[in-house]
Amino acid sequence: MNQLDVVGVRVEMPNNQPIVLLREVGGDRYLPIWIGPGEATAIAFAQQGMVPTRPLTHDLFKNVLEAFSQELTSIRITDLRDGVFYAELVFASGVEVSARPSDAIALALRVGAPIYGSDEVLDDAGIIIPDEQEDEVERFREFLEQISPEDFGTSQ
Repeated sequence: MNQLDVVGVRVEMPNNQPIVLLREVGGDRYLPIWIGPGEATAIAFAQQGMVPTRPLTHDLFKNVLEAFSQELTSIRITDLRDGVFYAELVFASGVEVSARPSDAIALALRVGAPIYGSDEVLDDAGIIIPDEQEDEVERFREFLEQISPEDFGTSQ
């Protein structure tokens, strides 16, 4: 397993489809995962440190984990089958729960749990961005700093 950082979310044009972009820590691969607008909003909220007046689903799940003293120790993006990514929530008790990567990422950001991707997933879907394209990644980061969750067209 390779640790991943969340670079951010953006809307891919022309299909207007949100993606979350992950970067391999200590490596040169990026992992783009297409996600839904609700999950894009949840990830963007967490990255920006925004706390909604009423808990969204991922905030609620975090609150339930805290209420039952359960610790989410990590999430793992484990598989890619027929274009669909699979993930697992890993708890301190040893319990593992299947999850969509977008939900797992949104929850991991809220609780501060590390995100890992399997070698197979990164080999299959990871992309290497050449040095000359690093400027594009930097522009992407700048774009993320200026976008708000409301830009994804969902309402709370």
